[in-house]
This record gives sequence, structure tokens and C-alpha cells, in this order.
Amino acid sequence: MKKTLFQEEDDQSGEINISPLIDVVFILLIFFIVTTTFVEETGVEVTKPQAISAQQLQKESVMIAITGDSQIVYGGRNIGTAGVRPLVERLLSRGELPVIILTDSSVRADLLVNVIDEAKLGGAISVNIATRND
Repeated sequence: MKKTLFQEEDDQSGEINISPLIDVVFILLIFFIVTTTFVEETGVEVTKPQAISAQQLQKESVMIAITGDSQIVYGGRNIGTAGVRPLVERLLSRGELPVIILTDSSVRADLLVNVIDEAKLGGAISVNIATRND
């Protein structure tokens, strides 16, 4: 069977080229991955004390937790009081961030003061204590 120049081929008339669509989806995926900010949680649960004057703080911050059994935790691992200052120094070298201390309501005041002092010695300008506002 001989085809003329003006006849269309039937096998390609129903296909849709989705390559540009896939390219756009990948570009959007890369955009959302790059622009997303990740908040690093402390990795432990604490019972925060209640405060009437509680206020919202920014999401990008250094979060250090003090558990009920007096462990100082960052990123799911125990860093101790001696690990607070180097951690804050390292994280603040990337930019100025507030330090938020998540403390259990049963934590001794002297341990909390030591952690605040170590954070300030590490260069933290703003050290806050997380509370619950009921």
C-alpha cells in the first residue's frame, strides 16, 4: 500500500507527549525542597510549665530540652551541660537564632540557670523558656 504526502499516519495521531509535564513537576519538586525550612525537634517529650505571659516565638531557633530526669537533650541525644556552649556556638555561626529551652516542670532551678548561662556564654542573645499557655 502506497501513501501519499498528504495522508497522516494513524499510529501517532492519538499520542500525547508528557515529557514537558514531567519536567515541570520535577522543577516544582526541586523548588519546594529548596524553599522548605526544617525545624529540628529535641526528640524528647517534656511537661512544660504554665505561664500567663506566654508568647509565640519564631520557628527557626535552637531548641534544647531538659527532661524530668535532668538530661539535657538536643536532636534526640544527651549533650549534658558542657555540650550546650559548643552546640550554641556552632549553630549560631550560621546566623543569629534565638535559643529556646524546653524544660520539664519538675527540673531544678539551678540546672535551668546553668543551661541558660552556657547558652549565653555560647553567644546566644535571646534565651527563652518554652511554656504552655492554657
